[in-house]
Amino acid sequence: MPLTLLYPLPLKIVVDNVLGSQPLPNWLRHGSFSQPWANMHRTALEFAILVLLGIALLANLQGLASWWLQTYTGEKLVWDFRARLLNHVQRLPLGFHDHYGATDSVYRIQHDAPSIQYVTIQGIVPLLTAFFTLAGMIIVTAKIDAELALVALLITPVLFLLSLGCSRIVRKRSQTIKGLDSSAMSVIQEVIGSIRVIKAFGQEGREHARFVRRSGERMSHQVQLSLQQAAFNVLIGLTIAGGTAAALYIGVRHVRTGALTVGSLLMIMAYVAQVYQPLQTLSTKATDLQAWLASLDRAFMLLDQEPEISEEEGALTLSRATGEFEFREVSFWYEGSPRGLDGLSFHIPAGTRVGIVGATGAGKTTLLNLLMRFYDPSEGTVLLDGIGLQKYRIADLRRQFGVVLQEPVLFTASIAENIAYGKPEASDEEIVAAAKAAASHQFISELPEGYDTQVGERGSRLSGGERQRISLARAFLRDSPILILDEPTSSVDVHTEAAIMEATERLMAGRTTFMIAHRLNTLKSCDLILVLDQGRLKEVNWCRPEVWSNAAVT
Repeated sequence: MPLTLLYPLPLKIVVDNVLGSQPLPNWLRHGSFSQPWANMHRTALEFAILVLLGIALLANLQGLASWWLQTYTGEKLVWDFRARLLNHVQRLPLGFHDHYGATDSVYRIQHDAPSIQYVTIQGIVPLLTAFFTLAGMIIVTAKIDAELALVALLITPVLFLLSLGCSRIVRKRSQTIKGLDSSAMSVIQEVIGSIRVIKAFGQEGREHARFVRRSGERMSHQVQLSLQQAAFNVLIGLTIAGGTAAALYIGVRHVRTGALTVGSLLMIMAYVAQVYQPLQTLSTKATDLQAWLASLDRAFMLLDQEPEISEEEGALTLSRATGEFEFREVSFWYEGSPRGLDGLSFHIPAGTRVGIVGATGAGKTTLLNLLMRFYDPSEGTVLLDGIGLQKYRIADLRRQFGVVLQEPVLFTASIAENIAYGKPEASDEEIVAAAKAAASHQFISELPEGYDTQVGERGSRLSGGERQRISLARAFLRDSPILILDEPTSSVDVHTEAAIMEATERLMAGRTTFMIAHRLNTLKSCDLILVLDQGRLKEVNWCRPEVWSNAAVT
C-alpha cells in the first residue's frame, strides 16, 4: 500500500516543479537541492525519475515475493484440506457412501476443496488489501481536496447494492452448477468402470447421449451465470466512469478558481483512479467469493458429517481375541428401508466354522457388517469374548478380522504390496510364506516380474482366480483370529475352486470363521449353519459329517 500511494508523486513533481513554476516542497529543499534555481529543475526531474524507477523496482520485487508466498500458502492449504477431507470420509458410515456414492465424494475432495485457496488467497486477502488501500487513498485525497474525495466516494453505496444483488444470484446458481457437474462426472465414472458391459450391449451411443444431456444442462447454467456476472461488471464500470467524470469536472473547476494546481489535479485523478480500483476489487471479489463459497460449502459438508460409529472414552484395547461371539436380541434397520435384521439371538463358541445361508436380501451381509462394527445394532448387543463390541477400540476390533470377499479388492500396486496390505511391515519371507499357504506362489513366480508385478487398476491384469488367491494370501499374512469369507469361490471355475477351498481349509484352522456361500460343497466343513429369512433367524443347525445330509440348507 505505501508503494501504491507513492506512484503519483513523480508525476506531480514533474508537472508542478519541473514544467511549472511551483517551488519545491519543503522536504526537498535540502542536500543536493540547495543550489541555484537553474539547476534545481533538472535535479528535480532526475529525482522524479529515480523515484519512479525505485517505486517500480520495489513494487516488482514485492510482487515476486507476494506471488511466491501466495502460491506456497494456497497449495499448502489445498493439500492439507484434501488430506483432512479424505481422512474424514474414510471414517464416515457406510450409509453415507451408499447414499451419496463415490463420485460425489471424489468431486468434493478433488474439485471443491481448492476453493479454500481461492477464498483465502484470491478472496479475503485481496479484499483486506483493497479495504486498507481504499482507506489510505481517501485520507491522502481528502488532505489535498476534501470535496473531490467526497465526490469520489458517492458511488460506494451504488456499488454495494449492485454487489449484494449479484452475490445472491451467483451463490444460488453456483450451487446448482456444482451439483450438475458432479452428476456429469458420475456418468464418466460409471462408463469407464462398466466399459465391458457397455461394449457387450453396444450402448456406447446411449451413454454418450446421457453424458451430453447432463453436461449440457450444466453448461447452460454456467453460460447464464457468466452473462449475469458480465452484466454486473458492465454496471460496475459505468458507475465508476460516472464517478470519475464527476471528480474530473469538479477538479477542473477548482483548478480554474486557483484552489488546485494542475499537478495536484493530476495527482488527485491518479488517486481517484486508484481509489476506484480497490472499490472495483471489493465489488467484483464479493461476487466471485459467492461461487467459491458455494464450493467450500460442499467440501465442508463432508466434515459436517458425524461418524456413525463412535469410540467410547477409555475404550478397551484388544490384542488377540479368542473369537467367541454372542448375539442378544440384535435388530438392525437401514434408514429408509424395511430390510435389515430382526431379533437375532445365538452363541458362537471360539473356533467355530459358521455357514450363513439365505435368499438375496435375507440379511447375510448385514450380519457380517455388525460383526466388524461397520454398523451398530438398532437394538440388542453383539458380544465378542463376553464384552460388547462398543467397549473395544475400533482399530483393535477390526484388526481381529481377516476378510476374503466374493469380488476381491486389489489396489494399483505390486502383488507383494497387495498381499502385505493388512500388515505393511511384513518381510519378504513372510509374504512368500503367505502366498505359498494360499497356493499363489507358483503362478506369481511364473510372472516376468514375480512379486513386483503391477496388478493394474483393481487387479485388472490378473484373472479372477489369481485375484482371489492373492486375497487369501493377504488373509494368511494378517493371521487374524476371526475370518470372514463372503462367497470366496462363486466366480471361479471348478478346478480353481478346488485349489481355493484347499487353501481356505488351511486358513480356517483354529479360527472362528463366518462363511457366506450358496454351494453345498463350500459349506461342508462348517460346524454350524445359520439360516436367515427376511432378516429373521429361521434355523440354527449344528452339523456333523454323519448328519450333513439332514442339515437345513436351502
